[in-house]
Amino acid sequence: MTYRPSSLHFSRISRFAAALALAAALSPAPAWSQQAAAPAPEAAAAAPAADGRVQVGALATVPAPSLTAKAWLTMDVNSGQIIASVNPDERVEPASLTKLMAAYLVFDALENKRLTLEQSVTVSEKAWKTEGSRMFIKPNSQVTIDELLQGVIVQSGNDATVALAEAVAGSENAFVSLMNDEAARQGLKDTHFTNSPGLPDPTHLTTVRDLAVLAQNLITRFPQYLHYYSQKEYTYNKIKQNNRNRLLWTDPTVDGLKTGHTQSAGYCLVATAVRDGRRVLSVVVGSTSDSARSENSLKLLNWSFQNFDTVKLFDDTKPAVTARVWEGQIDSVGLGSRGATWVTVPRGQSAQVKPVAQYAQPLVAPLKKGDRVGTLSLSLDGKVLREEPLYVLQDVPEAGFFGRIYDKILMLFE
Repeated sequence: MTYRPSSLHFSRISRFAAALALAAALSPAPAWSQQAAAPAPEAAAAAPAADGRVQVGALATVPAPSLTAKAWLTMDVNSGQIIASVNPDERVEPASLTKLMAAYLVFDALENKRLTLEQSVTVSEKAWKTEGSRMFIKPNSQVTIDELLQGVIVQSGNDATVALAEAVAGSENAFVSLMNDEAARQGLKDTHFTNSPGLPDPTHLTTVRDLAVLAQNLITRFPQYLHYYSQKEYTYNKIKQNNRNRLLWTDPTVDGLKTGHTQSAGYCLVATAVRDGRRVLSVVVGSTSDSARSENSLKLLNWSFQNFDTVKLFDDTKPAVTARVWEGQIDSVGLGSRGATWVTVPRGQSAQVKPVAQYAQPLVAPLKKGDRVGTLSLSLDGKVLREEPLYVLQDVPEAGFFGRIYDKILMLFE
């Protein structure tokens, strides 16, 4: 069979020959090796605002409510953005909010089949004697993991928390080490645990920022266990106790998450609600009473839902930008996020969000789907709301020999 080159092939060869001749005249000794290039002028000109990232609440026309609390924060779980906060990085006592981390590790053990909900645990003397709020488990009795989880989450039982800690790690001390390891893995840099239930200790500390991240991670990773947090009551050993989260009775959209209280920590609450498919969480610590923490939390949730929108801008099928690719079998590729990219903005301003993709250029094949090549910034009114990694959204195989040579020459004149 005789090969007959097409007119398109001749056109490509002609352009190649012209470029080669021009390259020979202007660049007698071109550098053929790939070199790192500075960002293109248009990418450099679109750098994030000099004043950096802002909390979106600062751009709202309706200010955040005034609260009687030591520190607080509200976050949109869909976007992961902090909407507003006061003293977000001040180290505080978490009290029984510590049980969020204890439950997280139990859920992880369940997910990885190291425990089952039906599995029975023998209650130790140590667990039985643990002071503070109680589930009223008896020493040497058999209690299931499911029962203990209700004791921890609904009744806030310190005895149940220690029993679960021993079931997961063999001892409470070993479990506390796992808690601190997990805190480090999640980037909770201002958090340190000394016990599993949240008993007062001078070095048992966290921040509302860290608590928000922990709560967000628990919600997004373990949705199958969130029903425990909306359970209003639980009876064990013929003793019925109500969930201490008052918002479960006052607002039907609230489905969690955890209360805490000691004399030194004050009244604390991590609350979360879902309205029209959007989830918001609030963290309030150091309130002066049970009713105050509930009122403070509900004010934050209402303000966050009423004055802000959260919209999806991109996903792995909708690129943030289409970029030129060199030496590949295709000339361009979509760049974007691995999953959905959500952004929280003041109500009615989603159309004004400006996405800016910054990436090293040139992009040279081969490229693999999921390769990180830069950063995507989302700005409003010149303020950077959030940044996230920028990834290649599809494989780009390397071109053939002549195609690569052709692009190498063209890059000399870019």
